[in-house]
Amino acid sequence: MSKQFDVVVIGAGPGGYIAAIRAAQLGFNVACVDEWKNGKGGPAPGGTCTNVGCIPSKALLQSSENFDQAGHHFADHGINIQGLDMDVGRMLARKDQVVKQNNDGILFLFKKNKVTFFHGRASFAAKSDTGYELKVSGAAEETIGAKHVIVATGSSARALPGAPFDEESILSNDGALRIGDVPKKLGLIGSGVIGLEMGSVWRRLGAQVTVLEALPTFLGAVDEQIAKEAHKAFTKQGLKIELGVKVGEIKKSTGSGQAGVSVAWTNAKGEAQTLEVDKLIVSIGRVPNTIGLNPEAVGLKLDERGAILVDDECKTNLANVWAVGDVVRGPMLAHKAEEEGVAVAERIAGQHGHVNFNTIPWVIYTSPEIAWVGQTEQQLKAAGVKYKAGTFPFMANGRARALGDTTGMVKFLADAATDEILGVHIVGPMASELISEAVVAMEFRASSEDIARICHAHPSLSEATKEAALAVDKRTLNF
Repeated sequence: MSKQFDVVVIGAGPGGYIAAIRAAQLGFNVACVDEWKNGKGGPAPGGTCTNVGCIPSKALLQSSENFDQAGHHFADHGINIQGLDMDVGRMLARKDQVVKQNNDGILFLFKKNKVTFFHGRASFAAKSDTGYELKVSGAAEETIGAKHVIVATGSSARALPGAPFDEESILSNDGALRIGDVPKKLGLIGSGVIGLEMGSVWRRLGAQVTVLEALPTFLGAVDEQIAKEAHKAFTKQGLKIELGVKVGEIKKSTGSGQAGVSVAWTNAKGEAQTLEVDKLIVSIGRVPNTIGLNPEAVGLKLDERGAILVDDECKTNLANVWAVGDVVRGPMLAHKAEEEGVAVAERIAGQHGHVNFNTIPWVIYTSPEIAWVGQTEQQLKAAGVKYKAGTFPFMANGRARALGDTTGMVKFLADAATDEILGVHIVGPMASELISEAVVAMEFRASSEDIARICHAHPSLSEATKEAALAVDKRTLNF
């Protein structure tokens, strides 16, 4: 007889492993199945985020930031360095160790919370009297039973037609994190989060980086004023950003030296161009990962993109089958997946799980960092909402001056009648940390005056948040 569980979670990425732990905390007998492997073939839970996404990219961003600081900014502090050199192999090894620490941490949390872990790929086999039968294909194939199933299989990088990823010359996020030597010329198709972050890493280490973006505007999802500030900063740093382009044929070429890539493209004026690069990173979005799930065996419905259809509570068309994270509608963000995972576990327990899509923060970990929550100014204008705006530049912030990083600003958008905060947008140092105050404020439907009247430590970057809130009422104190 197969092993029976109250809840089986398919996938141990941010949505999956968090859902499994929360369900176990609520008293359920829980199993989690995940197929990610480390370099030695062992389990590597954490999904795309931990293995080839959020975590390793931040490790490389930190390493490259340190190199950039040492080469260009330490002298301002009286620190003189001669013979500065970058050991890419050691940088990658550190990145791999950071990933392993997170993998091991998840395995420890499973053990701590009594979650049974299966290393392999899970797929639907059939419905049963008690729920569902799932086939686990790993070192040994077995079948397990579940009353409830939570699908958290994540997403995969989307390739350009006719230019599949080989992870050597044409790279997804996976290959971009494993480049063994600094390329002389690096191309990026798409100016999304992954592209800009990886472009920043290799630009700091000496690569000449060109970004080809099909949209006529830079970072179209970002508040326009913030996006323009970011574009100005990235251009100053040396990123070459081409907007409104049409990408044509992509060819891998092998010359006398190493292999490269040739990209035919047309600029915004309609002029034909060719980009020759050593490596090409394609960052044009992601697609839901449902291949191999065998949804047909139980009648699980998918949409035309391959995403699992769910309602507002992450319920599928099948009783007791749920889905969370990148494999369903909504933003493909690790923290959104985590919140959905917790909410589903609590709903299974009869509680009232809560996820507010309007207060999910977004972050791009470039330098300067970009972070926002809520609506942009262009969204408010399009919706006909009357609002007030307030901004405060980091160049007027004492802590930013001391850090030597005064790029950017904080921007508040508040309802013109009620003063309720409708959106907060930041470009500048540590924006990823500063945005949390805005998330808390919006979750409690605070007004800009609430933030303006709260005491913020001095000197701190968070004072820029307070000052931007004051700016809504046109009464900044330090600018």
